[in-house]
Amino acid sequence: MTRTQASLKNLITAFIGQAAGILISFIARRAFLDCLDEQYLGISGLFSNILTVLSLAELGVGSAMTFALYKPLAENDISLVRSLMRLYKRAYNAIGAAVLVLAVLFVPIYPRFMDEVPDIPHLTAIYLLYAANTGISYFFSYKRTLIICDQKRYVATMYHYGFYFALNIAQIAVLYATRNYLLFTAMQLLFTAAENIAVSLTADRMYPYLRDKDVSPLPEATLCDIKKNVRAMLMHKVGSIVVLSTDNILISKLVGIASTGIYSNYYLITNALERVIGQIFTSISAGVGDLNASGEDKSRLMTSFYRIFFMSFWIMGFSFVCLVCLFNPFICLWLKTDSLIFGMDTVVLISAVFFLTGMRKSVLTYREAAGAFYYDRYKPIVESLVNIIASIVLARVMGVSGIFLGTVISTLTVCIWVEPYVLFKHVFRSSPKKYFCRLLLYTAVTGAVCALTYFVCGCVTIASPLWDLAVRVLICALLPNLIFLALFGRTEEFKFFLKLLTDIISGKLKK
Repeated sequence: MTRTQASLKNLITAFIGQAAGILISFIARRAFLDCLDEQYLGISGLFSNILTVLSLAELGVGSAMTFALYKPLAENDISLVRSLMRLYKRAYNAIGAAVLVLAVLFVPIYPRFMDEVPDIPHLTAIYLLYAANTGISYFFSYKRTLIICDQKRYVATMYHYGFYFALNIAQIAVLYATRNYLLFTAMQLLFTAAENIAVSLTADRMYPYLRDKDVSPLPEATLCDIKKNVRAMLMHKVGSIVVLSTDNILISKLVGIASTGIYSNYYLITNALERVIGQIFTSISAGVGDLNASGEDKSRLMTSFYRIFFMSFWIMGFSFVCLVCLFNPFICLWLKTDSLIFGMDTVVLISAVFFLTGMRKSVLTYREAAGAFYYDRYKPIVESLVNIIASIVLARVMGVSGIFLGTVISTLTVCIWVEPYVLFKHVFRSSPKKYFCRLLLYTAVTGAVCALTYFVCGCVTIASPLWDLAVRVLICALLPNLIFLALFGRTEEFKFFLKLLTDIISGKLKK
């Protein structure tokens, strides 16, 4: 397959799987609240965030590993691939063991992250099941990376969503049959182990050379490059976890476990959208890595970047408008109560974090595909400090809103300009001026369109919550996209995607 065909196959498979995954996850959340109270939602979010922080033991090996595999796969250097995979097997087994040990050592500490420990039976056992699920997720997972780097992500995707769908069905059955959260959590551990084993066996069939015992030592130069990238990615991982994965911990400690449960509903929605949108970038990342590794003209790489950046603006802008206008009406209808929603100031800030994070994805995708981790290695440390300080200070004044405002501040003051500067200087060898002009334009347009759409939705006064939401969805589906089309329909980027869509429909897709 060509790069474009492989990316599209990965993307289509991901979208189908993600659609099924989102549907079953919303059904599962409804079942969760039917059988258990809000405190369990708060505990679920808190434990997930704690284990995400402990996954710092991963040390950024995943991203460094992905980049190192692109070149030997592009050159069909099987010997080097075997050497790399042996290294990654050892690394990931050690990481999984380290996460398990750290999680056990954390047992006496986790209650300190709650303003008040809830009266939930077997709380420590539940925490340990979460820890075990996180730890075993690293075993066998190195083979999944090989499949993804070989532009066959669709294989891993089918396994992931197949097991995810089955997991949710099993958990729903356990909830209604027993209302036992301990068994509910145990199901996740069982299905994670089964998925990893299934992917590992499939990788062995796809790449028989993985079973070879005669593996050459890894070249010293390659090992040095990997170590250098791992050191850089460790800092990036620290920044990412502190900024994006500590919200539940801060809310639980500074505001309360009940607010953590309320936020979990918003997080379920934004996380579902992030996974859908993230599939676009993960589906193209192997193609970008292959394009960069092949040594083709940088101008071609930069042209593809601006197309992906335009696509991310359209998707994230549209998503931001929908979140601001539909978040609360949807949650009230879905959960049949208005007691599990935040005020509009918090909703806008949650949506803004989602938008800003999404607008960075094109830059981060190309940076990681090019292996340019090292040049902005200190950025995440500064970002983390700004985020933690701002979130804690503002939370004491503004409550939940202050935590998300702290994330917005750290993103705007650090990430939004450092990351593209590094990409353009060290990968594209060009000025980022054009990029920043477009970023300002895209952000301003998104804000204006959101304000207009929110005003129009506010004019809707229908007694039935279902029909009220339906009309708002129709407004959000039409108005932003029509304005985007009017403003950007004549651009080269839009014409490229229009032609791509036409080629797909007509069956004339070319490289």
